[in-house]
Amino acid sequence: MKFRKLAALGLAAAMSAGLMLTGCSSQGQEKKTFTIAYAPNESTEQSVDARQGLAKDLQEVLGMEVKEIQASDYNAIIEALRTGKADMAYMGPLAVALAVDRADAQPVVMKAPQGDKAQAVYRSVLIARSDNTGINSIADIRGKTMAFVDPDSTSGNLIPTAEIINAFPDDKLDSDLLHTNGAFFEAVSFSGKHQAGLQAVIKGDVDVAPISDQILASEIANGNAGKSDIKVIFESGDIPAEAMVVGKGVDSALREKLVGFLTGYQNEEYFTKVIKVEGARFVECGVQDYQSIIELNDIINAQ
Repeated sequence: MKFRKLAALGLAAAMSAGLMLTGCSSQGQEKKTFTIAYAPNESTEQSVDARQGLAKDLQEVLGMEVKEIQASDYNAIIEALRTGKADMAYMGPLAVALAVDRADAQPVVMKAPQGDKAQAVYRSVLIARSDNTGINSIADIRGKTMAFVDPDSTSGNLIPTAEIINAFPDDKLDSDLLHTNGAFFEAVSFSGKHQAGLQAVIKGDVDVAPISDQILASEIANGNAGKSDIKVIFESGDIPAEAMVVGKGVDSALREKLVGFLTGYQNEEYFTKVIKVEGARFVECGVQDYQSIIELNDIINAQ
């Protein structure tokens, strides 16, 4: 299935599950609660306290209760933004593009090492177990088992899909083939989060998985994986960094407060444990910063 078909299935599942997200008051009523949504990648044991720290700090600035919730996946977050059950969310570039399209959401800040927007990029890497002698480069992955991350993950799906298609031009691949068991891969699945894909490779449950290079570095630094456990067999080019996006119900005055707070936020624990880049800060951004991802997604879906 192509990305939009995959995304539609996830959206339907999120809607049928009811999301169970709270926090936004009805249109026309005074807003009493502000809700921030995070994906599973930002919801680890190490990150929960740091996330709550930002919520507490923001609460003082906004003068209203601030809640932070974990959604099941990016589709659930986008649906929550669309329906007003979430006001702000932290998400990857492809999810940003889809949220703009489906929920009229807008990116307001993106993460940047040392607060330098020129460095506001990361990469997708393909990993295999270090002792898997049969896989040493992207050229070796045909016929193996693969665990992508999430249909709406940039470094966990969109970019690796595009890179694999480019690496095997004679196979005339498309997204459908790459996500069908027995077509290009022996078996293919979605792990749900980068960390789960990493552990699946380490345990030998799958041969290959894509992961954000920054999440990989964070997992190793936190002792959740050994550097000698895996090897990087492919690295993509630069990808625009993740962003905080706000829903259409966030008015201009509130958005201005949010941008001011986020671009001035200095809590190192939050950036190390939640954003997963030590020394990172938020810098202002807009839809134009994600145009390359929007265009790549359109190309993949057109195949």
